Amino acid sequence: MASYRLIDTHAHLDFKDYREILDEIIGNAKDAGVDKVIIPGVGLPGLPEIIKIIETYDDIYGAVAIHPSEVKSWKDEYYDKLKEYALHEKIIAIGETGLDYYWDKSFIDTQKHVFRQHLKLAREMKLPAIVHDREAHSDVLAVLGEFPGVNGVMHCFSGDADFALKCVEAGYYIALGGAVTFKNAKEAKQVAKEVPLEKLLLETDAPFLAPHPFRGKLNEPAGIKLVAREIANLRGIGFEEVANITSDNAERLFFT
Repeated sequence: MASYRLIDTHAHLDFKDYREILDEIIGNAKDAGVDKVIIPGVGLPGLPEIIKIIETYDDIYGAVAIHPSEVKSWKDEYYDKLKEYALHEKIIAIGETGLDYYWDKSFIDTQKHVFRQHLKLAREMKLPAIVHDREAHSDVLAVLGEFPGVNGVMHCFSGDADFALKCVEAGYYIALGGAVTFKNAKEAKQVAKEVPLEKLLLETDAPFLAPHPFRGKLNEPAGIKLVAREIANLRGIGFEEVANITSDNAERLFFT
Protein backbone atom coordinates (compact mmCIF):
# COMPACT_ATOMS: atom_id res chain seq x y z
CA MET A 1 0.00 0.00 0.00
CA ALA A 2 1.35 3.43 -0.98
CA SER A 3 2.56 5.70 1.81
CA TYR A 4 1.08 8.72 0.10
CA ARG A 5 -2.05 9.96 -1.65
CA LEU A 6 -2.61 12.69 -4.21
CA ILE A 7 -5.63 14.76 -5.21
CA ASP A 8 -5.78 16.52 -8.58
CA THR A 9 -7.98 19.54 -7.85
CA HIS A 10 -8.32 20.64 -11.48
CA ALA A 11 -8.40 18.42 -14.58
CA HIS A 12 -10.66 18.87 -17.62
CA LEU A 13 -11.47 15.18 -18.09
CA ASP A 14 -14.66 16.15 -19.90
CA PHE A 15 -12.68 17.54 -22.85
CA LYS A 16 -12.72 15.62 -26.11
CA ASP A 17 -9.00 14.81 -25.73
CA TYR A 18 -10.00 12.04 -23.30
CA ARG A 19 -13.26 10.88 -24.85
CA GLU A 20 -11.90 7.59 -26.17
CA ILE A 21 -9.25 6.97 -23.50
CA LEU A 22 -10.89 8.01 -20.24
CA ASP A 23 -10.71 4.56 -18.64
CA GLU A 24 -6.97 4.45 -19.37
CA ILE A 25 -6.42 8.00 -18.06
CA ILE A 26 -8.23 7.27 -14.80
CA GLY A 27 -6.38 3.98 -14.46
CA ASN A 28 -3.06 5.80 -14.90
CA ALA A 29 -4.09 8.23 -12.18
CA LYS A 30 -4.88 5.40 -9.77
CA ASP A 31 -1.54 3.76 -10.53
CA ALA A 32 0.19 7.06 -9.70
CA GLY A 33 -1.53 7.28 -6.31
CA VAL A 34 -4.19 9.81 -7.27
CA ASP A 35 -7.18 9.27 -4.98
CA LYS A 36 -9.55 11.90 -6.35
CA VAL A 37 -9.89 14.24 -9.32
CA ILE A 38 -12.05 17.35 -9.67
CA ILE A 39 -13.38 18.38 -13.09
CA PRO A 40 -14.08 22.13 -13.30
CA GLY A 41 -16.91 23.54 -15.36
CA VAL A 42 -16.17 25.98 -18.18
CA GLY A 43 -19.60 26.42 -19.77
CA LEU A 44 -23.21 25.27 -19.68
CA PRO A 45 -22.94 23.01 -22.78
CA GLY A 46 -20.22 20.92 -21.14
CA LEU A 47 -21.91 20.34 -17.80
CA PRO A 48 -23.94 17.26 -18.84
CA GLU A 49 -20.68 15.53 -19.78
CA ILE A 50 -19.22 16.33 -16.37
CA ILE A 51 -22.32 14.90 -14.69
CA LYS A 52 -22.05 11.77 -16.82
CA ILE A 53 -18.39 11.24 -15.84
CA ILE A 54 -18.83 11.84 -12.12
CA GLU A 55 -21.79 9.45 -12.06
CA THR A 56 -19.71 6.79 -13.83
CA TYR A 57 -16.50 6.93 -11.78
CA ASP A 58 -16.45 6.75 -7.98
CA ASP A 59 -13.54 9.08 -7.21
CA ILE A 60 -14.17 11.79 -9.81
CA TYR A 61 -16.01 14.95 -8.75
CA GLY A 62 -17.14 18.09 -10.52
CA ALA A 63 -17.61 21.83 -10.32
CA VAL A 64 -19.93 24.11 -12.28
CA ALA A 65 -19.37 27.55 -13.79
CA ILE A 66 -18.86 29.50 -16.98
CA HIS A 67 -15.21 30.34 -17.68
CA PRO A 68 -14.49 34.09 -17.76
CA SER A 69 -13.46 33.90 -21.42
CA GLU A 70 -16.90 32.47 -22.27
CA VAL A 71 -19.22 34.93 -20.52
CA LYS A 72 -20.01 37.38 -23.35
CA SER A 73 -23.40 35.72 -23.84
CA TRP A 74 -24.20 35.51 -20.09
CA LYS A 75 -27.86 35.80 -19.13
CA ASP A 76 -28.89 36.14 -15.51
CA GLU A 77 -31.19 33.12 -15.83
CA TYR A 78 -28.01 31.04 -16.13
CA TYR A 79 -27.62 31.49 -12.38
CA ASP A 80 -30.57 29.17 -11.75
CA LYS A 81 -29.29 26.65 -14.29
CA LEU A 82 -25.92 26.52 -12.56
CA LYS A 83 -27.66 26.22 -9.21
CA GLU A 84 -29.63 23.22 -10.43
CA TYR A 85 -26.42 21.47 -11.45
CA ALA A 86 -24.77 22.47 -8.16
CA LEU A 87 -27.40 20.51 -6.23
CA HIS A 88 -25.84 17.25 -7.47
CA GLU A 89 -24.15 15.43 -4.57
CA LYS A 90 -20.86 15.12 -6.46
CA ILE A 91 -20.65 18.77 -7.50
CA ILE A 92 -18.34 20.09 -4.81
CA ALA A 93 -17.37 23.60 -5.99
CA ILE A 94 -18.31 26.59 -8.13
CA GLY A 95 -15.75 27.15 -10.84
CA GLU A 96 -13.79 27.83 -12.71
CA THR A 97 -14.77 31.45 -12.47
CA GLY A 98 -12.81 34.68 -12.26
CA LEU A 99 -11.24 37.22 -14.60
CA ASP A 100 -9.05 36.79 -17.67
CA TYR A 101 -7.54 39.90 -19.24
CA TYR A 102 -4.97 38.06 -21.34
CA TRP A 103 -6.94 37.41 -24.52
CA ASP A 104 -9.64 40.06 -24.61
CA LYS A 105 -10.26 43.14 -22.45
CA SER A 106 -13.36 44.28 -24.34
CA PHE A 107 -15.88 42.82 -21.85
CA ILE A 108 -14.28 43.34 -18.46
CA ASP A 109 -17.50 44.66 -16.90
CA THR A 110 -19.35 41.51 -17.99
CA GLN A 111 -16.57 39.33 -16.60
CA LYS A 112 -16.79 41.11 -13.25
CA HIS A 113 -20.58 40.79 -13.14
CA VAL A 114 -20.48 37.06 -13.88
CA PHE A 115 -17.63 36.54 -11.41
CA ARG A 116 -19.82 38.13 -8.73
CA GLN A 117 -22.75 35.93 -9.74
CA HIS A 118 -20.61 32.83 -9.34
CA LEU A 119 -19.36 33.94 -5.93
CA LYS A 120 -22.93 34.71 -4.92
CA LEU A 121 -23.86 31.16 -5.92
CA ALA A 122 -20.90 29.74 -3.99
CA ARG A 123 -22.07 31.64 -0.93
CA GLU A 124 -25.67 30.47 -1.36
CA MET A 125 -24.70 26.83 -1.89
CA LYS A 126 -21.98 26.93 0.78
CA LEU A 127 -19.43 25.66 -1.72
CA PRO A 128 -15.82 26.76 -2.33
CA ALA A 129 -14.89 28.71 -5.45
CA ILE A 130 -12.29 27.70 -8.03
CA VAL A 131 -10.84 31.03 -9.20
CA HIS A 132 -9.22 31.69 -12.57
CA ASP A 133 -6.99 34.77 -12.61
CA ARG A 134 -4.95 35.74 -15.64
CA GLU A 135 -3.37 39.19 -15.69
CA ALA A 136 -6.16 40.51 -13.45
CA HIS A 137 -4.65 40.17 -9.97
CA SER A 138 -5.82 43.38 -8.33
CA ASP A 139 -9.34 43.18 -9.76
CA VAL A 140 -9.71 39.53 -8.75
CA LEU A 141 -8.64 40.28 -5.21
CA ALA A 142 -11.00 43.24 -5.03
CA VAL A 143 -14.01 41.16 -6.12
CA LEU A 144 -13.10 38.34 -3.73
CA GLY A 145 -13.06 40.94 -0.96
CA GLU A 146 -16.75 41.63 -1.62
CA PHE A 147 -17.58 38.04 -0.56
CA PRO A 148 -15.82 37.52 2.77
CA GLY A 149 -17.83 34.41 3.60
CA VAL A 150 -16.61 32.54 0.52
CA ASN A 151 -13.35 30.63 0.34
CA GLY A 152 -11.71 28.53 -2.33
CA VAL A 153 -8.59 28.09 -4.43
CA MET A 154 -6.59 30.25 -6.81
CA HIS A 155 -6.35 27.83 -9.72
CA CYS A 156 -3.16 27.60 -11.81
CA PHE A 157 -1.67 30.41 -9.78
CA SER A 158 0.28 32.87 -11.94
CA GLY A 159 1.19 35.69 -9.55
CA ASP A 160 4.23 36.27 -7.40
CA ALA A 161 4.76 35.16 -3.81
CA ASP A 162 3.55 38.47 -2.35
CA PHE A 163 0.24 38.21 -4.21
CA ALA A 164 -0.07 34.55 -3.21
CA LEU A 165 0.20 35.49 0.45
CA LYS A 166 -2.48 38.17 -0.01
CA CYS A 167 -4.78 35.52 -1.48
CA VAL A 168 -4.04 33.22 1.45
CA GLU A 169 -4.90 36.06 3.82
CA ALA A 170 -8.21 36.45 1.95
CA GLY A 171 -9.03 32.81 2.68
CA TYR A 172 -7.86 31.10 -0.49
CA TYR A 173 -5.56 28.16 -1.14
CA ILE A 174 -2.90 28.37 -3.85
CA ALA A 175 -2.91 25.63 -6.51
CA LEU A 176 0.28 24.82 -8.40
CA GLY A 177 0.53 22.64 -11.47
CA GLY A 178 2.92 21.58 -14.18
CA ALA A 179 4.31 25.09 -14.72
CA VAL A 180 6.22 24.85 -11.42
CA THR A 181 8.41 22.18 -13.04
CA PHE A 182 9.45 24.45 -15.93
CA LYS A 183 13.05 25.62 -15.75
CA ASN A 184 12.21 29.32 -16.26
CA ALA A 185 9.20 29.43 -13.90
CA LYS A 186 10.99 31.49 -11.27
CA GLU A 187 7.88 33.06 -9.72
CA ALA A 188 6.02 29.73 -9.46
CA LYS A 189 9.04 28.13 -7.80
CA GLN A 190 9.25 31.00 -5.30
CA VAL A 191 5.53 30.63 -4.53
CA ALA A 192 6.10 26.92 -3.92
CA LYS A 193 8.78 27.81 -1.38
CA GLU A 194 7.04 30.67 0.44
CA VAL A 195 3.37 29.74 0.72
CA PRO A 196 2.74 27.60 3.82
CA LEU A 197 2.39 23.96 2.84
CA GLU A 198 -0.96 23.92 4.66
CA LYS A 199 -2.22 26.41 2.05
CA LEU A 200 -1.03 24.64 -1.11
CA LEU A 201 -3.05 22.41 -3.42
CA LEU A 202 -1.94 20.38 -6.42
CA GLU A 203 -3.52 20.37 -9.86
CA THR A 204 -2.67 19.43 -13.42
CA ASP A 205 -5.07 21.62 -15.46
CA ALA A 206 -5.04 18.64 -17.83
CA PRO A 207 -4.98 18.47 -20.81
CA PHE A 208 -2.84 21.63 -20.59
CA LEU A 209 0.54 22.39 -18.98
CA ALA A 210 2.06 18.93 -18.87
CA PRO A 211 5.01 18.93 -16.43
CA HIS A 212 8.63 18.54 -17.46
CA PRO A 213 9.80 16.30 -19.14
CA PHE A 214 6.44 15.92 -20.92
CA ARG A 215 5.92 19.61 -21.68
CA GLY A 216 3.90 20.10 -24.87
CA LYS A 217 2.26 16.68 -24.66
CA LEU A 218 -1.21 15.69 -23.49
CA ASN A 219 -1.35 16.17 -19.73
CA GLU A 220 -3.24 13.83 -17.41
CA PRO A 221 -3.89 13.55 -13.66
CA ALA A 222 -1.06 11.02 -13.24
CA GLY A 223 1.32 13.89 -13.98
CA ILE A 224 0.50 15.48 -10.64
CA LYS A 225 3.11 13.18 -9.09
CA LEU A 226 5.82 15.20 -10.87
CA VAL A 227 4.35 18.44 -9.55
CA ALA A 228 4.50 17.12 -5.99
CA ARG A 229 8.09 15.96 -6.46
CA GLU A 230 9.17 19.38 -7.73
CA ILE A 231 7.55 21.18 -4.79
CA ALA A 232 9.20 18.73 -2.39
CA ASN A 233 12.59 19.40 -3.98
CA LEU A 234 12.09 23.17 -3.83
CA ARG A 235 11.12 23.04 -0.16
CA GLY A 236 13.74 20.48 0.80
CA ILE A 237 11.19 18.04 2.24
CA GLY A 238 9.91 14.57 1.37
CA PHE A 239 7.61 13.84 -1.54
CA GLU A 240 5.19 11.96 0.73
CA GLU A 241 4.86 14.98 3.00
CA VAL A 242 3.88 17.23 0.10
CA ALA A 243 1.48 14.63 -1.31
CA ASN A 244 -0.28 13.92 1.95
CA ILE A 245 -0.51 17.46 3.30
CA THR A 246 -1.82 18.90 0.03
CA SER A 247 -4.34 16.05 -0.11
CA ASP A 248 -5.44 16.84 3.44
CA ASN A 249 -5.83 20.46 2.35
CA ALA A 250 -8.01 19.45 -0.59
CA GLU A 251 -10.15 17.24 1.64
CA ARG A 252 -10.63 20.13 4.05
CA LEU A 253 -11.62 22.59 1.32
CA PHE A 254 -13.75 20.43 -0.95
CA PHE A 255 -14.96 17.38 0.95
CA THR A 256 -15.78 18.46 4.52
